[in-house]
Amino acid sequence: MNNKLEIYCVTNKKLSYLENFDYNLAAVGTDSFSDKYIKCNYGDNIFNKEKYYSELTFQYWFWKNKLDINKNNWLGFCQKRRFWIKKNSTNESIDLNNFQEHFLKEAPNEWENYDSIICNPIEVNNVKKMKMIKRGFKSIIKNPSIFYDKNKRTINLHFDMHHGYGNLDKAINVLNNNDKEDFRDYVNSQTSYSANNMFIAKKEVADKWFNDVFDWLFACEKIIGFKNLKGYETRMYAYLAERYLSFWFNKYANP
Repeated sequence: MNNKLEIYCVTNKKLSYLENFDYNLAAVGTDSFSDKYIKCNYGDNIFNKEKYYSELTFQYWFWKNKLDINKNNWLGFCQKRRFWIKKNSTNESIDLNNFQEHFLKEAPNEWENYDSIICNPIEVNNVKKMKMIKRGFKSIIKNPSIFYDKNKRTINLHFDMHHGYGNLDKAINVLNNNDKEDFRDYVNSQTSYSANNMFIAKKEVADKWFNDVFDWLFACEKIIGFKNLKGYETRMYAYLAERYLSFWFNKYANP
C-alpha cells in the first residue's frame, strides 16, 4: 500500500504554527500571505467567488491546476481549526505544544481496503424548541410533528433554518438526474452529515467528486445567485457541498 498522504490545509488567516509543518498551506480570503502559502487566484480559478465558496475556492483551483490522477497517493483537505488526527489520538488533549505528535501525516495500513475517508457525522436534530420557533416557523407550520419528533428534524430542516428556507430543495432541483431524487430522500430522512468539506481520497475519487460537485454548484448559481445572500446564507455554496459530500461518498466511493 502507498502510505503517502498529501494534505492541504485551507485557511483565510495565517497559521504560523503550521508554516514549518508537513501540511501544505492554502490561502483563501483577502489577507496577505507569504510564499509559504499556496495562492489560488491565478490559473483556472473561482477566487472572485471566495466569500460564497470558502474552502471550495482552493479545492476548485487544485482540481483544475494541480490534480494528477496518475499519482497513486492519498489526497486530503482540512481547514483552519479543523484537522485530521491519528486514530489513537481521539481522546487526547491536543494543543500547540503537542499537535505534531497527533496530526495525521501518513495513511495507516487499515485504509488499504478503502478509497476515501470522511469525517464522523454530526447530528443536527438536537435543536432547542425556541430556536425551532425562531428559525423554523415555516417548517413547523408545514409539518408540526417536527416540533416533537427528533427523527423528523432532518438535514433539510437544519438547512432551511440556517441557510434560507427552500434553498436546498431548490438546489436539488438542478442536480443531475442520477442523484436528484436519491439526494432529496437523503436530506429529508437523515439527521446527520459529515461537515466542513473535509475528505481524504484516492485521486481518481477526488477527481470524480470535484466534477460532480462543481457541476452542480455552478448550476445552482443560476437559480440562487449571489446578491441576496447575507449572514448565514453567504457561504451558500460551501454549505450545499457539505450536505452533498456525505451522500456522494457513500454512494460512489468506499469511505
